Amino acid sequence: MTDKLTPQVRIILATVLSFLFFALYDHFFIPKNPPLTETTSLEQNATPTTTTSAPEVTTSVDVAAAPMSSGKVNEIIATIKAAGYEVQIDRLGRIAKFYLEEGKYKADNGERFQLIDASQALLPLEIRFSDKAINEDAFVMSYSADKDTVDVTENGSSIVLTQTLSNVVVTKTITFFPSGRYDLHVKLSTPKEYFLSPGFRPSLAVDSYTFHGALIKKADGSIKTIDDGSAKGDEHFANAKIVAGADKYYTTFFYELTKGLESVVSVGKEKDPLLFVKGGDDFKLSGYIGPKEHLKLHAINPELTDVIEYGFFTFISKPLFSLLAFLHGIFGNWGWAIVGMTIIVRLVLYPLTYKGMVSMNKLKELAPKVKELQKKYGDDKQKLNTHMMELYKKNGANPMGGCLPILLQIPVFFAVYRVLQNAIELKGAEWILWVNDLAIKDPYFILPILMGITMFLHQRITPTTFTDPMQEKIMKFLPLIFTFFFVTFPAGLTLYWFTNNVASIVQQFYVNKLFAKKHEEIKVEK
Repeated sequence: MTDKLTPQVRIILATVLSFLFFALYDHFFIPKNPPLTETTSLEQNATPTTTTSAPEVTTSVDVAAAPMSSGKVNEIIATIKAAGYEVQIDRLGRIAKFYLEEGKYKADNGERFQLIDASQALLPLEIRFSDKAINEDAFVMSYSADKDTVDVTENGSSIVLTQTLSNVVVTKTITFFPSGRYDLHVKLSTPKEYFLSPGFRPSLAVDSYTFHGALIKKADGSIKTIDDGSAKGDEHFANAKIVAGADKYYTTFFYELTKGLESVVSVGKEKDPLLFVKGGDDFKLSGYIGPKEHLKLHAINPELTDVIEYGFFTFISKPLFSLLAFLHGIFGNWGWAIVGMTIIVRLVLYPLTYKGMVSMNKLKELAPKVKELQKKYGDDKQKLNTHMMELYKKNGANPMGGCLPILLQIPVFFAVYRVLQNAIELKGAEWILWVNDLAIKDPYFILPILMGITMFLHQRITPTTFTDPMQEKIMKFLPLIFTFFFVTFPAGLTLYWFTNNVASIVQQFYVNKLFAKKHEEIKVEK
């Protein structure tokens, strides 16, 4: 049967198999930590303990390991409250808890989402001294705060933390802003080498479909990502602009967009990347903790939107999201924005799609003549191929023309796939009637079924050049296979594919009508 497959069927099958491999690999084989889903509050994991140890990290030349520590490490010495979040600082001067206060970021039972948890491998603002003795002292001596409660105002509100060690006094001045941004100023009474961490990535939205790990925006503007479980050893980045830990929807990062940060990625348990930046005796930087909302990050600084990671297809995904956001501004609804984006993408690709459809119609017309050639030269493949190419050339048909639009849509689809998988803006976004959240699967599976039906209808009206019944049977199963896989995909992604199918049907009807009209004109002339 393989020898009888036409070139276009081979490419279509290869494309479909590539997509299925991508989906299956993402779902079953990408290593992932046990997820702490957004439907489960992390507050239950944050109960303070009377005896604990500071998280350990592989000791490197620069970054000292956190020593064993006893006492009430998780004791909270200050609480910072803003309209959108709450921060709790522990006695070691670290952000031990970070809660989101907006209704969008609450579980079904009303509990707040917690991005930072005291049980994580590394907490934001944790300092590691290179001098082992000072480092051990730093994990014993408590910080004092100039105030125990801070209400964040529009222009920012500050808190001063002070830790007195045997050889140095550490002062941290932190100014929090409503957006989730903060400015940090660290002063040492005596110069000592130390490293400061933005913390381990949030663990609220970890899945096998999206990136979670460390992200570095290097001095040259390029992005380096290190997935959880893939850290190989200490990596140094000079003058890095952004040093971030991120899961699917949330992030914690430091940034210094002018001078940059001397950064180190160390190796934690299970080869997870742990982030540090080298400090100084009078050291300033900025940070952010919160959701990876494009609008919010862009308002702080457009460069910070690079934390939203789309993978290999970022160069396509970024403009697609910009288009999606623009359409949302017009429609006021993310579902209709997806529909509008899909239609615009189809219009952009229409010239090529049209050529492909015309080519398929021409091939259908030539199918009887191809069968005659197969009967005549069935035992001589070289002659058969030669005469078939002459036939195609004489009639202006391209046997590969129908495959080009499909091949062009694959990178666009994967780019859309990444956008819709990573866009926290779709979380809790309603479309119509039964679709209350475009970021999760359709609860009633209506969209996947509609997607499968429209894919089947498109197949029915699309001219084919099958010369083997087995080929036709294989293609007929594709709508069912796609429906099966889309059942678990986000509703927003399924909505895109459904809309794409409807647009394909409309275009195919139009092309079929043109050919039918052409045939009628030929009959009249005869």
